[in-house]
Amino acid sequence: MAQKIRILVAKPGLDAHDRGVLVLCRAFRDAGMEVIYSGLLPTPEQVASIAIDEDVDAIALSLHNGAHLTAFPEVKKHLENKGVNDIAIIGGGIIPEEDKKELEKNGITGNFGPGTSMDTIINHIKKVTKKF
Repeated sequence: MAQKIRILVAKPGLDAHDRGVLVLCRAFRDAGMEVIYSGLLPTPEQVASIAIDEDVDAIALSLHNGAHLTAFPEVKKHLENKGVNDIAIIGGGIIPEEDKKELEKNGITGNFGPGTSMDTIINHIKKVTKKF
């Protein structure tokens, strides 16, 4: 039996639009993942700490406020500063096409926008965590 994917869902920084992440949490749970939700308004450092403390395989980050080029790489930086390089980071939210390449260069994959199917997101998470 395959081990369940442990995923942290977070909206780092000042973005209190939580309907989308709550839908993601339920979809991930229904897909058999163990879901940890950070709650609203964690700092990037708090997201990294929660991810380490909860021993997650992946972090799903979402922002609608335009701070993705700052907040998402900050989460990765805090993980790296603590010696953690094996947690996949998946981005989503309102992300302009031109910013997606920059996020990918920083190790943030997916970068899904509104309307992306849950199957697409879940399959991506399975692929980047290498757990099927």
